[in-house]
Amino acid sequence: MSAPRPPHIQAANSAWTFDDIAGEFDAHIESSVPLYRQGHRLITELAPFFLPRDGQLVEVGCSTGNLAAAVLAGNAGREDIRYLGIDPVATMVEQARAKLAGDSRATFVCADLFDVELPAANLIVAYYTMQFICPAQRQQAFDRLYSALEWGGALVLFEKVRAPDARFQDIASQLYSDYKLDNGFSEAAIVNKSRSLKGVLEPFSSQGNLDLLGRAGFVDVMTIAKWVNFEGFLAIK
Repeated sequence: MSAPRPPHIQAANSAWTFDDIAGEFDAHIESSVPLYRQGHRLITELAPFFLPRDGQLVEVGCSTGNLAAAVLAGNAGREDIRYLGIDPVATMVEQARAKLAGDSRATFVCADLFDVELPAANLIVAYYTMQFICPAQRQQAFDRLYSALEWGGALVLFEKVRAPDARFQDIASQLYSDYKLDNGFSEAAIVNKSRSLKGVLEPFSSQGNLDLLGRAGFVDVMTIAKWVNFEGFLAIK
């Protein structure tokens, strides 16, 4: 039996935006990103290692609050922790606030990363977020996250990554196309999404991300999840 067809978000060439897609976002992203929910579970289980009493977690690019809901539900006994979600898209933040309306630990701010004052944090999560920041500003973004972390705190970074050479990139691209076809996307939808992301989504290689982390100041870094061209990193300050 074929997979149910995910919502097709139409966007023009090089014009992808998260504005006005909050209603379709959850179903779309779960069908688009391998191990999406498993990544949420992993972060939920990692969080206690880095959240002391009255610990602060910051999520950069919180979208509709799915990860916040997972982490806070998985740490229901920790009434002392605080969760700050930041996202520049108002409709996403509205959904996140509605989703977590009954949890006083969660606060959501509609703002760009460069326009908000980050609190001192014990854990920062960027779940497929940094890849959308302009490459010319990306190092500055990593520097900001490093500066906001307390010593001993951690950054959990999940990113789509480019392969180390052309042959591997070709394999990765074809495997990912097959993945989306298996999840119900049409060939037209896959091509449209790819064209719409030109100049908007700019993934770096695994080494490129390690270099960004290293220049920011991180020394202790390891890969904690991997599916071909999707990777999760744990970086400890």
